[in-house]
Amino acid sequence: MNARATAFAFTAFAATLATFPASADDSFGKDLMATIALQGKPCDQVVAAKRNGDSDYVATCKDGHRYHVYVNAQGRVVVDKL
Repeated sequence: MNARATAFAFTAFAATLATFPASADDSFGKDLMATIALQGKPCDQVVAAKRNGDSDYVATCKDGHRYHVYVNAQGRVVVDKL
């Protein structure tokens, strides 16, 4: 394989790997959005999420709302507006 073909193959491989986290984040954002909606809070789309710990997240919605989503000591999902 010549140098150009090797470079192209590596670039294609790297681009493919780079797409997996984005799709995982998108599906995770949808899961957070559904969790927030099931708690009766408004959120049209999650645009950012930060993991604070195990089952503990801060989600920022497209409309500007921010929520703390976590599991409490009793095992219940809690969504608090920040």
